[in-house]
Amino acid sequence: MAEPRKFSSPALQSSPSPPPRPAISLQPSPKRSGFSKPTKLLRQIRTVFRTLPILSPACRFPINGSRLHDGHVHGGDRITGTIFGYRKSRVNLVFQESPRCLPILILELAIPTGKLLRDMGVGLVRLALECEKRPSEKRKILEEPIWTLYCNGKKSGYGVRRDPSEEDLKIMQTLNAVSMGAGVIPAEDVAETVDGDQLTYMRVDFERVTGSKDSETFYMINPESNNGGELSVFLVRI
Repeated sequence: MAEPRKFSSPALQSSPSPPPRPAISLQPSPKRSGFSKPTKLLRQIRTVFRTLPILSPACRFPINGSRLHDGHVHGGDRITGTIFGYRKSRVNLVFQESPRCLPILILELAIPTGKLLRDMGVGLVRLALECEKRPSEKRKILEEPIWTLYCNGKKSGYGVRRDPSEEDLKIMQTLNAVSMGAGVIPAEDVAETVDGDQLTYMRVDFERVTGSKDSETFYMINPESNNGGELSVFLVRI
């Protein structure tokens, strides 16, 4: 007696697996081999920071001239800067030696991403991050964990330096071929969010100027204007 034929239902056939994401190919910066592991205290500071409400400063007031200088200092290193985040969430600011290098600095700021990008579109925005100088500590200025944030002279909460997460590296990997531009990162390349909020980014070149061991400045280079960029970031220990 012949054995009955076996039929497979098309509904039971496995669907083709999606193509794998490209492996992280970012290289360490030639000037910095990597990030140190965060301490338990630093992880607690970041946790508290993320529970604080986001302040929405008015970023159009003239900055106090006694706090920051207005002149653009030339002669610094040209590096890559990326602003990214969900429009209603805290903005992330990343600096890299080049788009294909690992970040040398990631700052999470208590300003909504959408607001910062909107204010940059209508005028010059200056972000000043200040922290206390501790002569007994030999920490480099880019390694300071937490900063007081000023936006165009108005106190606007805090900024926190953090090490790159897996999600950060995926975003940088997705943008590694982008030297300059702005847009939205496809949803399949980032974590899911609520309310349909999209991950927005803007990538431009910055001029990095080191004033001293206690001051560092990043000036946005605007290719469409000779009047300076829309964003300047000042790191100062006082």
